[in-house]
Amino acid sequence: MAIFKSGNPAFNDKTFQQSIVVNQSEVMTERGTLNKFFLLFLLVMGTASVTWNAFNQGKDVTSWLWIGLIGGFITALVLIFKPVWATFLAPIYALFEGAFIGGISATYNFAFKGAAAGTSGGIVMQAVGLTFAVVLAMFALYRFRIIKATEKFKSVIIVATAGIAVFYLLAIVLRMFHVDMPLIHSSGTIGIVFSLVVVCIAALNLILDFDRIEQGAAMGAPKYMEWYGAFGLLVTIVWLYLEILRLLSKLNSRN
Repeated sequence: MAIFKSGNPAFNDKTFQQSIVVNQSEVMTERGTLNKFFLLFLLVMGTASVTWNAFNQGKDVTSWLWIGLIGGFITALVLIFKPVWATFLAPIYALFEGAFIGGISATYNFAFKGAAAGTSGGIVMQAVGLTFAVVLAMFALYRFRIIKATEKFKSVIIVATAGIAVFYLLAIVLRMFHVDMPLIHSSGTIGIVFSLVVVCIAALNLILDFDRIEQGAAMGAPKYMEWYGAFGLLVTIVWLYLEILRLLSKLNSRN
């Protein structure tokens, strides 16, 4: 059914449609998904704090960053194709993602505050605060139906998200040949506008994710889909955080 489209690759029509169960005691619920998300968030914070502290102690966390990035990517791919394994793989993804997030956050913090950055404050705390504010705002806009996940809305966000993904993929390929895409890294006006647009698209993907979780629960998806729904939501929030962090770094570079 088309009403269950989402820009997040972790959420798609077939995933939930093929998972409908009859036993109502074993079905997915919105509250259960939220509880799972908080557990995954705690795991992210746990490994993030490890790499963050290691970086601030002067240790080289480059290998941890790559392990977190590659491990998280592979785990996410497996999860997308095997959502039935979400109960076990979603926490693993959160651990990998936390290692990456902690390292990249510490790197940004050091770059914009210097060696005495410590363990709090600065660009990272601003990005965290803005991310939470955006998530809460988008949830309120969705819950009170100020923004509705209509078919047209979904189509626009899905196309925009796909466009950004292709653009980033192209940027990665070009960087292998030592060619940088100015829109991604430039702190000029065009670069900042580009980052603002990407942040907005990431934020609007939350509307699609909230709708997908609500519809999955309404369809009677099995209990393990709570873990899958929490994983999908985490993917979007991590993306949103990274884009906000990038935007703030561009703004700080102009000062």
